[in-house]
Amino acid sequence: MDRRTLTLTTVAAAVALAAGVAAPASAQQMTPVMQKKLDMMLKQYPDANKQVIEKNIQRVAAQHLQRCFGVNALGRNDCASGAHSCAGLAKSARDPSSFVLLPAGDCGKLAGGSLTPSKA
Repeated sequence: MDRRTLTLTTVAAAVALAAGVAAPASAQQMTPVMQKKLDMMLKQYPDANKQVIEKNIQRVAAQHLQRCFGVNALGRNDCASGAHSCAGLAKSARDPSSFVLLPAGDCGKLAGGSLTPSKA
């Protein structure tokens, strides 16, 4: 298997993992800290989808996930850092400002994975 195929396979697996581990939104109530984070995100990104951000905040807390920038597939991101309004809107694969939610510690194992957004 060549390096490009391995990288693409790894990214696809990461995206599938992030999509497949979603907990039901009703499984956890928003705590005051989570609500504060939601309010901050909506203020920073007023065009963002509130339900998507709320679901992501709950998933992060419940499943110990972290944002991993630069490893998304085309249109398969959980959200972004100012590039667009939110989930599923990445216009390119491996967008350095779009993220997928992954189990803590996994981002550094992926080629191109970063815990912070960067400019393209």
